[in-house]
Amino acid sequence: MSTRDERILQALVELKPVDIKLVNDSHKHAGHTQHLGGAGFTGDTHYKLQIVSDLFKGVSRIDRQRMVMDLLKPEFASGLHALEIKARSPEEV
Repeated sequence: MSTRDERILQALVELKPVDIKLVNDSHKHAGHTQHLGGAGFTGDTHYKLQIVSDLFKGVSRIDRQRMVMDLLKPEFASGLHALEIKARSPEEV
């Protein structure tokens, strides 16, 4: 079985990232109800994502976030609680 980190990164391959950084920030939220119970007691609930893709060229910030969130619906359904997203095109880096 793969980890949530691996599943998130695999799902985001569809966006053809030229750069990607995923940070598990769950330890900072250890006291939250969602930290354990909603994620199969793994604690993998809070992440920060920085992703750079040519597919974000000419796309609004909201639509970029929507593109990411749509790919990660299964993770949110299985306990991912929060994802901070910074999605940029290569020209914006």
